[in-house]
Amino acid sequence: MMDMQRKIGLMGGTFDPVHHGHLLMAEAVREQYGLDKVLFIPAAQPPHKQGRKVAPAYMRLLMTEMAVCDNPYFEVSQIELHREGPSYSVDTLRELRSLHGSETEFYFITGADAVNELATWHEPEELLRLCHFIAATRQGCVLNLPRLRRELGERVVRERIHELSTPELEISSTDIRARIRAGLSIKYLVPGTVEAFVYKEGLYHDL
Repeated sequence: MMDMQRKIGLMGGTFDPVHHGHLLMAEAVREQYGLDKVLFIPAAQPPHKQGRKVAPAYMRLLMTEMAVCDNPYFEVSQIELHREGPSYSVDTLRELRSLHGSETEFYFITGADAVNELATWHEPEELLRLCHFIAATRQGCVLNLPRLRRELGERVVRERIHELSTPELEISSTDIRARIRAGLSIKYLVPGTVEAFVYKEGLYHDL
């Protein structure tokens, strides 16, 4: 059965590993925009990270499932893990649209820095037709509206790109991996279950 008149958030990423910053951003957007749920979508082959070694997809999937399991509004989707080739967001949106129907509104949640580069994404015009973008802003990471209007058009930016100031939590997956390689603690940066899994599997010592 298709979802009717629903608002679904999409939180895509490598999640290598997933951390509290991802969770806080998703929850802030869910609450502000009254989303029915947020789908966390681990990428199989992130097109912007070609050439960088990442943890196996099934491990990133497991960590993401562990991270969201205590929030009834959060779900994990394997939609990109079953697709061959690069994980383009526009292909994911097309597939989700066919699954959930045209009445469902999708809200793509990401940082303002990523939204500023939207014109360089694969098929950006089609992507903006299929979903809204929620650009999470924070100190030092703001939306470049003049650039977006110039590259994408005034009307589409006004109607499809929205700003939301999210709680400031300076955490990055890159920093977490670096801390692990340096033998430093990652406690409180990631959920406890994810921390235990990372150490159990010996992840990131060579990534």
